[in-house]
Amino acid sequence: MALFGNAHTIDPAGAQQEYAKLLGQGEQVHAAYLLIRDTILFTDRRLILVDKQGITGKKVEYHSIPYKSITHFSVETAGHFDLDGELNIWISGTAAPVQKTFSKGVDIYEVQAILTQFVAR
Repeated sequence: MALFGNAHTIDPAGAQQEYAKLLGQGEQVHAAYLLIRDTILFTDRRLILVDKQGITGKKVEYHSIPYKSITHFSVETAGHFDLDGELNIWISGTAAPVQKTFSKGVDIYEVQAILTQFVAR
């Protein structure tokens, strides 16, 4: 599953309110990123990918990935010519990684640290 475009950081408290219906009792959003129309949420329990579909974006797919299902991940930093950082996440039972592209303004090391914190539990 690859989403194209550049992500940027959004306020976790705002994401907490906007996506409250998706969250379990006591679940907290620790980081959130906007990717054109889609959103990536890192909660204390799982990774949530919000994929707005179609021209209007009214149809939405919510993909929940429990951290325990993540077998490994990689990050690629931005370079001089390639200004975007990349995150690849492999999920148990799937061969191809979930790929996300982050603009140079996003600290890819922060994204990696969030994943490390929750995947290593």
